[in-house]
Amino acid sequence: MTTFEDRERDFEKRFQHDEELRFKAMARRNKLLGLWAAEKLGMAGAEAEAYAKEVVMSDFEETGDDDVLRKVVGDFEAKGVFLDRHKVRVEMDRLMPLAKQQIMSE
Repeated sequence: MTTFEDRERDFEKRFQHDEELRFKAMARRNKLLGLWAAEKLGMAGAEAEAYAKEVVMSDFEETGDDDVLRKVVGDFEAKGVFLDRHKVRVEMDRLMPLAKQQIMSE
C-alpha cells in the first residue's frame, strides 16, 4: 500500500468511529430525554424506562431532532403538561454533553 492509501484508510476508519460515537451519543441523549420527560409525565420505574425507549425509537422516523421533539411535546400536550418545544429543545441541548461524556467513559 502507498502512503496515500494508508492515510485514506485511516481517515475512513476515523470517520466511521466518529459517526458511531455520534450515533451512540444521540441515542443516549434521547434516552436521557425520555427519562426526563417520563418524570414530568408522572412515570417511574419500568414505565419510565419503556417510555425512554419509545423516545429513542422515535428518532428513526426522520433525519434530525424534529421527530423526537414532536413525540415528547405531543405526549406532554396529550397529558396536559405545559412545556413548550423551546423548553424541550433546551433540555435536549443540556443533555447532549452528558450523553457524550457517558458514552466516552464506557
